[in-house]
Amino acid sequence: MTSPLDVLPVGVRLGVSPLSWVNDVLEDLGADIALETCLDDAAAVGYAGAELGRKFPRDAATLGPLLTSRGLALASGWHSGSLAEEAADEEMDAVDGHARLLQALGASVVVYGECAMMAPGSPLDAPLSDRLIMPKSEVAAYAGRLTEFARRLKGEYGLTLAYHHHLMMVAETLDEVSRLFDATGREAGLLLDTGHADAAGFDYAKLIDRFGDRIVHIHLKDVRGDVIEDVRRNRHSFNEGVRAGMFTVPGDGRIDFAPLARFVKASGYRGWLVVEAEQDPAKAPPKAAVARGFATITKLFA
Repeated sequence: MTSPLDVLPVGVRLGVSPLSWVNDVLEDLGADIALETCLDDAAAVGYAGAELGRKFPRDAATLGPLLTSRGLALASGWHSGSLAEEAADEEMDAVDGHARLLQALGASVVVYGECAMMAPGSPLDAPLSDRLIMPKSEVAAYAGRLTEFARRLKGEYGLTLAYHHHLMMVAETLDEVSRLFDATGREAGLLLDTGHADAAGFDYAKLIDRFGDRIVHIHLKDVRGDVIEDVRRNRHSFNEGVRAGMFTVPGDGRIDFAPLARFVKASGYRGWLVVEAEQDPAKAPPKAAVARGFATITKLFA
C-alpha cells in the first residue's frame, strides 16, 4: 500500500509542529483546542510524527500511547537553554527530565533554543530591533559550553543537540550563526529553520552551503513578506508578528523550498522535516493549513 510519504528519501520523515493548533508562549492562541484534536488532525493529514507542545503530557507512559495509537512518532521537543550565561553542569541538570522523555519515546535530537542573553523583561514582547547581541569576545567560551553540553547529551542520553537559530536570540543573523558554528565542535548539530532565516534577513540556502553537514533537524515554515516587513518597519515584537501572521506553512509565503528538497535528496540527510507555522488558529484553521504544508512538501519530492 503506497503512501504520499513514499516520495521522501529513505530515512527522511515528515512531521508537524503543534504550533499551528496551540501556541507555546501566547496561551490564548489555541487555548480551547484539545491535544487529541491536534494529534487526530496530524494523523489524518498523513504526517509521520509530531514535536512536543505545551499541551503534551511529559511522561512517556501517558504520551506514548497517545502517539502510537495514531501511528505518530515523537520527532523532538524544544529545550529552553541558558548556556549563554550558565555552565554545562547546570544545563545538564535542567534538561534531564526532557531528555529522558525524548529518549524513552525514540526521539534522536533535542531542539536547543538559547533563552539567556535576551532582551530584559518579556523578550518576545520587545521590538525585534531591541534584541541583545552577544559580544564577539564571548562567542568562543559560549561555543565551548555548547560543545561540552552536546557531547554530554550524546553520551548520557544518546541524543544529538539541534541548535535552533531564532529571532531575538543569540544566533539570529547569518553572521552570528556562522561565527558560532565555526567555533563549536562537531558534537553540536544545527537545526535549519527556513522561516527564521528569511525573517532574519538571509537566504536559508546559505546555511546549507556553509553548514550542510552539520544540519541534523529541519523546520519548514514560510514567511509572509508584507507582514514581516511591517513588523520590522513599525518596531513590532516577535509576539505581535506571530499574531499578525508573519509565519505560515510552506506554500503560503515567499520562500522557495526547492533548494531544501535538493539538499535533502543530494546530501544523504537522514532525519525529520517538520512543518511548523506559529499562527492564530482562529485565523488559519490548523488542519487545512498543515494539509497545505504537507501537500507542498510532498509535491516537491514527488
